[in-house]
Amino acid sequence: MKKTFPFISQRKSLTQYPRFVFRLGILAQDSRVVGRMQLYSVERKVSQPIEGHAAAFTQFKLDGNKKPSTLFSFGVRGPQGGKLHIIEVGTPAPENQPFQKKAIDVQFPAEAPNDFPVAMQTSSKHGVIYLVTKYGYIHMFDIESGALIYMNRISADTMFVTAPYEPTSGIIAVNRKGQVLSVSVDEENVVSYIQNSLGNAELAYKMSARCNLPGADQLFLARFAQLFQSGNYSEAAKVAATAPRGILRTQQTIQQFQTVPSQPGQPSPLLQYFSILLESSKLNKEESIELCKPVVMQGKKQLIEKWLKEDKLECSEQLGDLVKTMDPTLALSVYLRANVPMKVIQCFAETGQYQKIVLYAKKVGYQPDYIYLLRSIMRINPEQGVQFAQLLVQDAEPMCDLTQVVDVFLESNLIQQCTAFLLEALKNNREDQGHLQTRLLEMNLMQAPQVADAILGNNMFTHYDRAHIASLCEKAGLLQRALEHYTDLYDIKRAVVHTHLLNPDWLVTYFGRLSVDDCVECLKAMLQANIRQNLQVVVQIATKYHEQLGTQKLIELFESFKSYEGKL
Repeated sequence: MKKTFPFISQRKSLTQYPRFVFRLGILAQDSRVVGRMQLYSVERKVSQPIEGHAAAFTQFKLDGNKKPSTLFSFGVRGPQGGKLHIIEVGTPAPENQPFQKKAIDVQFPAEAPNDFPVAMQTSSKHGVIYLVTKYGYIHMFDIESGALIYMNRISADTMFVTAPYEPTSGIIAVNRKGQVLSVSVDEENVVSYIQNSLGNAELAYKMSARCNLPGADQLFLARFAQLFQSGNYSEAAKVAATAPRGILRTQQTIQQFQTVPSQPGQPSPLLQYFSILLESSKLNKEESIELCKPVVMQGKKQLIEKWLKEDKLECSEQLGDLVKTMDPTLALSVYLRANVPMKVIQCFAETGQYQKIVLYAKKVGYQPDYIYLLRSIMRINPEQGVQFAQLLVQDAEPMCDLTQVVDVFLESNLIQQCTAFLLEALKNNREDQGHLQTRLLEMNLMQAPQVADAILGNNMFTHYDRAHIASLCEKAGLLQRALEHYTDLYDIKRAVVHTHLLNPDWLVTYFGRLSVDDCVECLKAMLQANIRQNLQVVVQIATKYHEQLGTQKLIELFESFKSYEGKL
């Protein structure tokens, strides 16, 4: 009588392996377990029946191939015993060597004569197959060679379901009692186990290289030394390139290849070494520098550009310094990748990309010496220097000390440029920037009084040193501005007597701001200084403010100078 068991495998996702899918059923007939499997090619739209109990797909990259191969592995238990088959499905990539199919005997323990496979999972990371049997045994095979690595019983009950376990690149399973089990490769010890316990040095070597695992370092060192001493430099280079954890990719290895002379018409062993490394991986810091040294000497920057684009070089400050001797722009690309902010900003400055300096510094949280940079730019291009300085103060909080920025401008006597900078930087009229307002007015009163006059006329600033600016205005001949700032009567009297330098209408209005006593004192000073020059405006002032000043006081003032014209 035929009995169908529950469906215990699964249909693989078409998105994971878009060209193939399989379905598995388990039957029992006459006390003999029979497995039936259907492998379907989506591409060809054909199916193939296969006798098997458990199967799995995996993507595996063979040594020497550029692309992974799609492998299909399945386990079966028949009258002749157990077998594990590993085959490549689909058409291999043109640049790939086809995978040689494997058929490996699966040994079942004597205490489980009726055992057979019920589930299979693979690990692309470690290149192993996990085969789980009905009686709870697990068999772990190497995918490439089919060699058995490990077998043990992990459950007394049948596994109900299995799945890949991503955290460890192993498998996870649930048995019929509901227990959850996980099996994975012990990365620290598996290679040593294969070499010492299994006595399979070749598998230990390959697994160490493939998975970058410890345990076979001496095998790599010995093989490299033997190949190098025999003059087989290309194979020695391949060993160095595949050795785990970069144990052979050192400065010492580079120096060994450098000591070998080149043969006529052939690339140097060192170049062969680097070529093999470039094909399979990214160069480390030392390798990148040593490879680029001769390239820079020959001026072949297109090669470095190509390697950078392909991410084949480990960028460092030293590599950037080397490339900079050939091309500062290319060096900038290296410094950016190596995250060397100081050199990046230096290159931006040297290549005239001043606006990018501030943007980059903000992005990476780096505080460069902006004053040093500004001084360097000013020496090359003052106009660019002004633009750069303005970038430094475009935010609410300037990125550097404004006083030092002003010093940089004045070191080169760039009064006009400094004025433009400060007018923008001080536009908010902040009290804490009063000293800079004073300095702005001061430099222009001494060098360009008409500019200072325009600034004062716009009433932009209110926190500067008014007494100091008033004195400078008087020295610059800007008496009206001086009088607007003076508060001491002595200063006012000294300036107001020069009526020929003042607008009469403005002066008459100005006297309306003074107290009665100060007004009379100023009129007296004006008549004393030059009665002929100042009499007319004094009369205008007296006429307008006679009610406030008192007619009798004014008459006495004019009489004291025997000025009957004023009195009339």
